[in-house]
Amino acid sequence: MTEYRPAVAGYNLLDVVVGDIVHVTEYVTAAALADPSTLDAARAAALGGHRAPVSRVPVEAIIGSDTGHAIAVITHRGGGEPLVDGDDVIRVADGIVYLPSVHTAEGDFRDQYRWSLERIAALLRRAGLDTGALVRTVDYTATATRAEYPRCGRPRRELLGPGPVHPGAAGILVDVPVAPGAQVSLDAIGATGPLQALNPGWARYDTLTYKPAVRAGKSIFLAGFGALDPVSQRTIHDGDLVAQAAYVYRSIETVLAEAGATGENVVHLVEYVTPEAAADYPRTAALRERHFPDAVVTAVVCSALLRPEFLIETVPTAVLP
Repeated sequence: MTEYRPAVAGYNLLDVVVGDIVHVTEYVTAAALADPSTLDAARAAALGGHRAPVSRVPVEAIIGSDTGHAIAVITHRGGGEPLVDGDDVIRVADGIVYLPSVHTAEGDFRDQYRWSLERIAALLRRAGLDTGALVRTVDYTATATRAEYPRCGRPRRELLGPGPVHPGAAGILVDVPVAPGAQVSLDAIGATGPLQALNPGWARYDTLTYKPAVRAGKSIFLAGFGALDPVSQRTIHDGDLVAQAAYVYRSIETVLAEAGATGENVVHLVEYVTPEAAADYPRTAALRERHFPDAVVTAVVCSALLRPEFLIETVPTAVLP
């Protein structure tokens, strides 16, 4: 059984069987990134000889914590199958392929985005798959490159192919690079079995290289959801975090219904909140618990979101019984 564990304020606080870890996400502030070797050493000490794919995500802050980093892990009994490619390791557990985050400091924005997708493709080949196996991508870029962001469309079209299944996707703006010179960092998840795109009839996705959600077996990997009307493609509820969250949560449930699922099937939420909305975030708690009563929630403050009017973007994962 796969479990999403709540984020903790350090590797020393992990309460898991280390050999069961299939993925690690490190949410790190600028202060923690100033000396990444400290976090590397803490990870090595905690994991010992166990190798797991690691995603390092720069953030402005971690909601509910005043520490410089938070550690979130996914576990599966036995730790799945490890596959090594150079310095990277991937793990395959219950048909899900967990990858490390990738980035480069070489080239301009589009070059770096293309390199990242090509690296993900190489890691998937190690598992006997191609980019058609992707179920989710999350890219982290900076507000300074927001105007350039549409340039990632071409490498996505060329490397992800024509579909009909494309991964769920999210784009988050973080102004502290994961490494000097890196303009983009890319996270991805794949799956080994047949995939099904889930779309409640929203035509805007017909021309995009991502879908509202992808089902892989019993798992459903949804895209990032903001308060966007899928018909008019306009942001709604400007300046009102609670109203935006309510709209986002209803949209998620609309997509889940395509697979016969509900909010009760959501096991994990990552919520990216803008700095101006962070103080209001506790006001969304009761609403979120009504929609997703069994979800483990990780909430962080990003620098901004791709739509300047967005105050929150939510990335959910659901599992069918």
